[in-house]
Amino acid sequence: MGLCYAVNSAVLPEQWFLPPALDRAPLMLGLVLRHKDVALRITEVEAYMGEQDPGSHAYRGRTKRNAVMYGPPGRAYVYFHMGLHHCVNLVCGPTDFATGVLIRAGEVIDGVDTAMARRNTKGVCRKVDDVARGPARLTVALGIDLSDDGTPVCLEGGPMTLSRPADPVQFSIASGARVGVSGEGGDAERFPWRFWIAGDPTVSAYRASPPLRARPRS
Repeated sequence: MGLCYAVNSAVLPEQWFLPPALDRAPLMLGLVLRHKDVALRITEVEAYMGEQDPGSHAYRGRTKRNAVMYGPPGRAYVYFHMGLHHCVNLVCGPTDFATGVLIRAGEVIDGVDTAMARRNTKGVCRKVDDVARGPARLTVALGIDLSDDGTPVCLEGGPMTLSRPADPVQFSIASGARVGVSGEGGDAERFPWRFWIAGDPTVSAYRASPPLRARPRS
């Protein structure tokens, strides 16, 4: 079972993010991620464990793109996926460890009209449950883009914050394979590192990555 929290200003400190992503990921469920004028309750996440994880952007080491993953912790790692949309991760673990939690889905609990308007500029969105159902929709709803890469989420009054408010409510946590991860990083038995609030309607649908095509031999 986990805890679900209402909106509150109790922003989590940088020290909370010091354990690696696999430890922090399920604990982020039910917390509140706010970016400026919109806040959501996190309902689905995925853990990525840096250079030891074949599904991670840091698997082959530090690059200009993934530099924020190497710390310090408690920062937003934002990247542009396949030239189509943005995704946001929260960096965990000590500096140079490069682990992060992808925020996959959430329930918008503050600024719903703003979030819905943003989504409708990118495509039709008729249901409130769909506003932040999936990592691309989530960043659109929150107004997150590459300008937010490296933003601390552990500063009271900052533009992006992660909070653990009062009023806990019980919920069940489910886990399974990460969505759309190709190669061995998508192995459900080795990497069941997707976590979600069981039965929550805002959780995204699971889709396996298509098999990697074999390269022709010369």
